Amino acid sequence: MVVLISGTGSNMAALTEAAKDPSYGAEIVAVGTDREGTRGVEVADAAGIPTFVVPFRSFSDRSAWDAAMSDRIAEHEPDLVVSAGFMRILGPAVIGRHQAVNIHPALLPSFPGAHAVRDALAHGVRVTGTTIHFLDEGVDSGPIIDQVAVPVEDGDDESSLHERIKVVERRMLVDTVGRLAREGWTIDGRHVRFGRTDTKESR
Repeated sequence: MVVLISGTGSNMAALTEAAKDPSYGAEIVAVGTDREGTRGVEVADAAGIPTFVVPFRSFSDRSAWDAAMSDRIAEHEPDLVVSAGFMRILGPAVIGRHQAVNIHPALLPSFPGAHAVRDALAHGVRVTGTTIHFLDEGVDSGPIIDQVAVPVEDGDDESSLHERIKVVERRMLVDTVGRLAREGWTIDGRHVRFGRTDTKESR
């Protein structure tokens, strides 16, 4: 898998640790980012994982950046792309070429977008959580693989709630990516099932 990050790479580090066990079934072949100087790239470099940077601001428009990102991903021939704390929307050049999953800090379809934790608090929900889903060309709209609920506590602010979500999300990401690698998957409409069949949507 290729893991895409935009910051500290804590989810990537958790995947790296899990992948040290041969029975996990997945290997990180590269870590990519959209910005220079991220802590996550330093962590990947220290672990001996190849890294690449496709700076968004180096391109004239989003489609040019998306095409360049798709090409850099393809150099590593991954079976799966994992968007783990990656803060750019991946467009048709990536989605149409690479199977990709994303982790999102809310129970989709509620609260899509970049401010999911803030939006959930503002709405006054008593339960939120985290979702891992396949990417499509919408915003946090692809088929859902798994979800875990996280209660909203009295006195929560965006930071405290997000920190609790991150703990759950990291565990779910590691478990789900491992299962996808070991068992494969089938997508039937909006339904994702672990295990391979003979359909063209199985991996």
